[in-house]
Amino acid sequence: MGRTLAIDYGTKRCGLAISDPLGMIANGLPTAETPSLFSRLDALRSDPGFDAIVIGLPLRHSGEASGIESEIQKAITKLGTRFPEVVIHRYDERFTSKIAMQTLVTAGASKKQRKEKGNVDKVSATLILQEYLNSI
Repeated sequence: MGRTLAIDYGTKRCGLAISDPLGMIANGLPTAETPSLFSRLDALRSDPGFDAIVIGLPLRHSGEASGIESEIQKAITKLGTRFPEVVIHRYDERFTSKIAMQTLVTAGASKKQRKEKGNVDKVSATLILQEYLNSI
């Protein structure tokens, strides 16, 4: 099993995380501004590389897709074209932002660090990936 990359897709920025080579542990990466996401993915594809992508599936409490899903679908289409050999998975991301915020609080992050949205996105992507890895 190769590395798996997770994307917590957002309209402004995307949280990113990548697994270790054994596919057991998720490691957060610096966030990417959404307009530059694909150039960042090109660089990550070269080093350290990845064989699969997990993209958060944003569902409402009712189970229906949230408003950003249409943008995510466009990104998935572009990912499939850009990286045809990479397998793309979806994973339910409900509550990851809240859990990420609580994780930052528990870890002792300062109020300023918790207000930095990029930190929440990074932790959210890490949570999505770790939960995905645990499920397989």
